[in-house]
Amino acid sequence: MPRSKRGKRGSGKPGSLRQEVLQLQLSAKTPLKGNKNGLKGESAASDDELMSDVLSHYSSASESTTVLEDGSGEQVDEQTAQEETEDKLKQCIDNLMDKSAKTRLAALESLRLAFSSRVLYDFLTERRLTVSDCLERSLKKGSSEEQAAAATVFALLCIQLGGGDEAEEGFKMLRPILTAILMDNTAGIAARQSCARALGMCCYVSAAEDGEDLIKSLALLESVFMSSYPNREGTLPTPKPGSSGLHSAALQAWSLLVTLCPASKLTLLLSFHLPKLQACLESSDVNYRIAVGETIALLVELGRDIDEDFEVDDSDGLCECLKSLATDGNKHRAKNDRRKQRSIFREVLHYIENEDFTEEKIRFGVEGVYIDSWMRRRIYDAFKEILESGVRHHLQFNPLLRDIFGLGAPLILDATIKANKISRFEKHLFNSAAFKARTKQRNKVRDKRADVM
Repeated sequence: MPRSKRGKRGSGKPGSLRQEVLQLQLSAKTPLKGNKNGLKGESAASDDELMSDVLSHYSSASESTTVLEDGSGEQVDEQTAQEETEDKLKQCIDNLMDKSAKTRLAALESLRLAFSSRVLYDFLTERRLTVSDCLERSLKKGSSEEQAAAATVFALLCIQLGGGDEAEEGFKMLRPILTAILMDNTAGIAARQSCARALGMCCYVSAAEDGEDLIKSLALLESVFMSSYPNREGTLPTPKPGSSGLHSAALQAWSLLVTLCPASKLTLLLSFHLPKLQACLESSDVNYRIAVGETIALLVELGRDIDEDFEVDDSDGLCECLKSLATDGNKHRAKNDRRKQRSIFREVLHYIENEDFTEEKIRFGVEGVYIDSWMRRRIYDAFKEILESGVRHHLQFNPLLRDIFGLGAPLILDATIKANKISRFEKHLFNSAAFKARTKQRNKVRDKRADVM
């Protein structure tokens, strides 16, 4: 599989520790070799049956890649399962051009589930233009629901294509329509939210090394959530129905792209946005308050990466506001909202005051990723929001995500290697070292990108 552009900035090769223990660094799937023609005879199948078949065939194909540890059984016929899955996916792609909106929506949902649950690089590389054309049509002519679904599938397509030339080609093709929907005040809120997330993710994956595309995407997303900023009198505007969800999506997509900015650009962003975001902690929407709090923590972390002595203006006022939110017992808020808010803002407060971050480990297979910084959490959360429950599968098998998180090439392990797997502590040291190496490399890339900006 071609190496993504992001690999230029990546963690390099796995350390000697992993090489000693994990001796098989192979692709986790066999390339698909199905019939190149779509299933014309199945066009009359119902939408529900088609979606069920895709999921069923995906499940059997996925299970067939598992090595039976007791050695007493035989592998399922993987090739047959892959061909059947491929045929169903071809039918879904054909259905994207159907006249029935219900059929198109069902096809988009089937593709969303398949793309998020499996790595399909070989299959999609050959059909990326066809799929992109179909998604463009849904974005231009579909209902708000169809536009939202198409934007999500496009973000998944970029993740599948691995951030190389193919993904960049698709991003340049669909960015204008994503932008048009995002900026259209008459478009549905769900569609605008989905387009904001897709714009952020696709730019992060496809155009991370293009300073011009990065700046344009940052500016577009800023123009959306900045409408929630206080006016000249310092008063927060009254949010319109659904606008807080849109502001949250735009802010989170923006903060993902901020992690790619060079130091010179970051300095400007910090000085302008931090005071405004602090005022937004008083927002009436709990989810937007949480998104703002996490963004503040991320920006402070990035500021401290640039300058160890970085300090927030009115640090005392910020900490008092965070303490209030971390202990909020206001009875008119829902109990779950209060609990979630208190948990997040305790973490933000501890980081602002003591640079203390609560580490989290994401397990998948015999491996794991340590989320040990706000930047790493923002990146992981962005992929999790798009991939949902499939994020662990992609961490295990998708070279793009493995490169981003410093995991090396995809691995396939038999029972012998599993019995000799490295200890938790050794894996933690390996992950930490790989991430530090990526951080240093990213800073070098930032310096180069600064010349463009």
